[in-house]
Amino acid sequence: MSKTPLTRQIALAASLASAMAAVPAHAAPKQEKCFGVALKGANDCAAGAGTTCAGTSAIDYQGNEWKFVPAGTCLAIKLPGGRTGSLSALDRDAAKS
Repeated sequence: MSKTPLTRQIALAASLASAMAAVPAHAAPKQEKCFGVALKGANDCAAGAGTTCAGTSAIDYQGNEWKFVPAGTCLAIKLPGGRTGSLSALDRDAAKS
């Protein structure tokens, strides 16, 4: 018995398993990055100098940090001081170095 067909079967099974793992069981709702809305330590990722990634925002509503929100809702998010979320990074409320 040749080992080649078994090797091919294993490779095919591995690639199929990998492809299936990459497909979500259900599609997530469309989301967008919303800057300046995350509470301290609750951001999804970073957008500028002095930041790294998820969970690193140093202050509430840090302008260069973003959080995923349902698509179309970012600009309607009301924040203290009459501010709202933004679809692009903001210069306001930057963490102190």
